[in-house]
Amino acid sequence: MGAGPQPPARPLRGPSPGAGRWSPPAPPPPRHWPQPPRRKSGGSAIAIVAVVLGGVAALAVVLLVGASLLADGPRIETPVAIPTYTPPRSTQTDAPTEPTQVPTQVPSAQPSAEPTTPPKPTLDRSLKTNTVYRVGRLPSLNCRAGDASIYSHGELKALILKTGKCMDRAWGPLLLKQGIPWIPAKYAIAAKRGRGACGDYPSPGNMVPYYCPRNHTIYASTSAMSRGNGNSAGYGELVQWNGGIISMMAHEYGHHVQNISGLLNAHWSRRLESSSQSGRLGLDRRIELQATCFGGMFMRSVHRSYPISTTNRNRLFWFYSRLGDHPGYPRDHGSPVNNHRWFRQGWERNHSFQCNTWLASSSATS
Repeated sequence: MGAGPQPPARPLRGPSPGAGRWSPPAPPPPRHWPQPPRRKSGGSAIAIVAVVLGGVAALAVVLLVGASLLADGPRIETPVAIPTYTPPRSTQTDAPTEPTQVPTQVPSAQPSAEPTTPPKPTLDRSLKTNTVYRVGRLPSLNCRAGDASIYSHGELKALILKTGKCMDRAWGPLLLKQGIPWIPAKYAIAAKRGRGACGDYPSPGNMVPYYCPRNHTIYASTSAMSRGNGNSAGYGELVQWNGGIISMMAHEYGHHVQNISGLLNAHWSRRLESSSQSGRLGLDRRIELQATCFGGMFMRSVHRSYPISTTNRNRLFWFYSRLGDHPGYPRDHGSPVNNHRWFRQGWERNHSFQCNTWLASSSATS
């Protein structure tokens, strides 16, 4: 890993101290439409006939316009995080192409006595054109969550381990298909606190989980995540539904995908080469926002079976608009605005190359 051991992938920070609980937005005030002016009594019959004929003509115009709109289909577009990327050709799955000319017939050679071993695929372990961007979409999975309470250590731990197996099923076969050596992630889930290969969890005054690339393990404290730790409010302060914390586990699993595909090593090498603190923080934000995007891909893949209702989907979007770099903290995870955008990018685009933060603008990764 370059000049030295790699530190743990930095976890996604939660709400700033004192953040309030999530509550649905207040309904908008009722609209008061302007009333038409009252007609004066005693109008002439000609005026009445003119009004009636005008109304019929207006109705015909409305019907014609409506029929045209229905023929064209609805034009409502869902707002998306950032524009769709056109990835480098090396990151796309190429379709078979027709030969440009008739191949020359060459006499077939005699079969050799020993079978030849097919060459191993060449892996791209760089940041911008990594082989992981050829993975494509995550499949729709049957992964039911139930009503596990985030305030019960036993229930939340069981749910984390169960959905962790779903993450293995989502990512493992696709990574193997591209030749990326795959191993499942491991978990160390404590009720309160513990010590892992990359440090204490949670760290003092913090509540976030972390992924340790040394041993492919995700460390988390259930009480810290749900209730907070010290001055850090817990995720339960924002969303008491278990999908919020599971989406954080999907973010940490995103770091596991980055690790085995070489993205974390490439990030660390670039970080060692950077001569400025702002440059290093910019690299950190890109790696973190990419993990958030990978997490959004997973949550989309299980949304039917989990299930994730429209209300809970909107809660997830709202949740990520409150996570990220808050005033007084290092700018190493991305602003809440961009965390929201990249989670939605993974959810709505659900394609690995759409999570290529290394091709995004600096404003999209600020």
